[in-house]
Amino acid sequence: MKDPLVLESFAIIGEELAVRWKDGSETYIRLEALRRQCPCAVCAGETDLLGRRYGGSPTLSANSFVLKSCTPVGGYGLQPQWADGHGSGIYSYEYLRSLEAASEKSEPGGEPL
Repeated sequence: MKDPLVLESFAIIGEELAVRWKDGSETYIRLEALRRQCPCAVCAGETDLLGRRYGGSPTLSANSFVLKSCTPVGGYGLQPQWADGHGSGIYSYEYLRSLEAASEKSEPGGEPL
């Protein structure tokens, strides 16, 4: 069984969210990638019991990628507050770790997330 991720600290550094984990590892995620991958129902969408899809098409502006603050939620996630007023997304620690891995991958000649 995999040990759970435990947050030690985090900071906004330039255009990245930097996270240090208790195991000594670090995660760096570009703020634009973080916002574009917001897991909330408005941004990611949600499906009702009948299979109808709602949301998933947020209107983004330059302020959408300016991170004002970030708050720990329980022992499992972070909740960013963005300059455009958005703040309903809760990013689990596992999801944050996966976003770093995804943002490191890019198509040849392409831009990361």
